[in-house]
This record gives sequence, structure tokens and C-alpha cells, in this order.
Amino acid sequence: MPLRPWHAAGLALGLAVLAGPARAAEASPWAAVATPAAGAPRIVGAHGLGCIAGAAMLPADGPGWQVVRLSRNRFWGHPALVAYLRDLAGRSRAAGLPTLWIGDLGQPRGGPLPWGHASHQIGLDADIWLDLSPKPPSAAAAREHVEVASVVRPDGMAVDPARFTSAHAALIRLAAEHPAVDRIFVNPAIKQALCASQPEAAWLRRVRPWRGHDSHMHVRLRCPPGQPECRDQAAVPPGNGCDASLAWWFTAEARQPPRASAPAVPPPPMPAACAGILEAP
Repeated sequence: MPLRPWHAAGLALGLAVLAGPARAAEASPWAAVATPAAGAPRIVGAHGLGCIAGAAMLPADGPGWQVVRLSRNRFWGHPALVAYLRDLAGRSRAAGLPTLWIGDLGQPRGGPLPWGHASHQIGLDADIWLDLSPKPPSAAAAREHVEVASVVRPDGMAVDPARFTSAHAALIRLAAEHPAVDRIFVNPAIKQALCASQPEAAWLRRVRPWRGHDSHMHVRLRCPPGQPECRDQAAVPPGNGCDASLAWWFTAEARQPPRASAPAVPPPPMPAACAGILEAP
């Protein structure tokens, strides 16, 4: 599938501020490929072990969003993910929220990333920064070193009330309500704050606590229809998650996990079909 003109322009913009991918290419053949594999969208494997052909590009700028750190060349995903992000930016804008900063989606052909993520491999994951300050249009180079403050207290036991506001809760709600969403990862303190303010909300079930994620949320979509080789993560447990499973994250066991003593094991092999996607023209 040839790159459309606006795809080519966006790719050129991302590669023009190139710095990171050179080191990435040394560590991962998937990071060394600059363009998607041609053909119809095809997902092979799971969010943490897989690849994608026919990926679409999220433009660097659009109504309600700006992509950051374009030099990473991680603004690719399944067309369903790109459509979701466009829709979320539009609904956020209509709700009076400021322009969103969009972080990593995935590489042009998915696959393992050399640094930064264990998932983001099949074009169904995206990071959205929790910075809701006004953002005038800015050049790509100015977005290369975006630093977003945590909305969680330094001790990790609660959100910072000076930083986490009802606007953040509104954005997470808008993101989680979309029917294509499988789950959204946020810091446990953010989940705790949402449970305290909106315990009856059905969408809370999709918001899951995970370490980090104190300055961004990680949105994960389910496998789209027509993708028989795509493998979803196990279903989210029943209930809203505002229970003992959330309380565990604030225990000493969770806050100070033991160091792994077992030797590192090699990663599992990629799905066989991914070799053809990686090597395709």
C-alpha cells in the first residue's frame, strides 16, 4: 500500500528530527524499518508479542491533538487505533478540554520495541499524556523533549490534588467509554481517586491500575473485527476494580516488590508470520 501524500509528509517530518531511531535500529530490526508493510491491515499475535502489516499513520497534528517525540517513529497503528484517537481528540475538544499530547503508538510494522515498552507491538496501544494545560501549535523539534509532571504524590499513596483535577477524570472517562477499548492503564493512585469520586461508573471497570502511568494513560484496544490472527489479552475481571485488588497496590508487598533472583530468560519467539511482515518490501 503506497504512502498517501499526508502520510509521506508526516513520515518525513518525523524522520527529519531523527536522533533516537539510530540507536534503536542497533537493538531491534523492527525499529530499523521506517515504513509499514504494504497491503490491508493485518495483525498477527498479541499486544506484547506480535506485529502488524498495513499500519496507518497518526498525523503529527490534527484537531485537538499533537504527537510528541516524532523522531521515535512510533506514530503507527491499526486504522482502528488512529480512528479512535481522532475521535477521542474530537470529543475532548467538544468537552472543552485542551489539545492532547499523544505519545507512543507503535512502530511501522509493530514488533518488539528496543526500549520504553514491552507492549505496543500490534498497533492497538497508545499513550496519552495527562497534561491538560493549554498548548499552542508548536514545531516538531519543540515536542522532542516534552516533560509532563506526575499527577501523583511523591509517596505514591494518592493523587496530588493540586495537579489531578476533574478535567483529568473527564478525559479518562471519555477515553474509557469508547466501545473499542479493552482497558486503560493508570497509576493506582489515579484509579483510587476515580473510585472515590465515581464508584458507580460502569466505565471504571476498564481503568486498570499499573505501576508508573502517573503522567500519562495507556489506552489498549481490543482486536478489531476481521483480524483472526490477533490475540486479545485475558478479559478484565468483573466489577469496577475498586476493591481489594486495588487496595493491594498500596501494600508494602506491592510498593516494594522483591528483586528477581532467577536468571533472565530469552523472550518467546515471535509468531512465524511476522518474519514475512518484517521482510516485506
